[in-house]
Amino acid sequence: MKNRLILWAAGIILALSSCGNASNKDAKETADSINESMADTSTMSTDTTAAQTEDAKFATEAASGGLAEVELGKLAEQKASDAKVKEFGAMMVKDHSKANEELKALAAKKNIALPAAPAEEKQKKMQEISAKTGADFDKAYVEEMLADHKKDVTLFEEASNRVQDPEMKQFIDKTLPVLRTHLDHIQKIAEKK
Repeated sequence: MKNRLILWAAGIILALSSCGNASNKDAKETADSINESMADTSTMSTDTTAAQTEDAKFATEAASGGLAEVELGKLAEQKASDAKVKEFGAMMVKDHSKANEELKALAAKKNIALPAAPAEEKQKKMQEISAKTGADFDKAYVEEMLADHKKDVTLFEEASNRVQDPEMKQFIDKTLPVLRTHLDHIQKIAEKK
């Protein structure tokens, strides 16, 4: 029964994200809703359900951000005029693709539905950045990466204290130093701009 619910939830997420999402919910919101409904139907205690919901919220937020980092990184590899920005974009694609795959496998194991695409607000930001060229693109990309990695580090630091699942905590502990390295790297690039 639980496997059917998971397959159903995954199908809904895929269908909504590939159809332009007619219900005006973005992929992250859809994943959050599915995770909440799965927790609501759980036969576990309220404390356990609340912990699972918190873990699922973190996972969906991290997945949405990771997907956006990869897409923006690909854009930077193609459009950046500064070699350092291109290199940073390549690092984003490599590191966040790896983290996304690890999170995806962990979420599947924990019956957590993840978004198939970045949140709507991130998609809009990607479109804005994509419309720029040359030095304007570089500046917009660097500013976005700087703001985004500050948010990412905060998200992971806070989740480190809230998340209950030991494997999810292990993922956080493994990923947080990488995010801090990214933040340090993009700060150095921003200082030279």
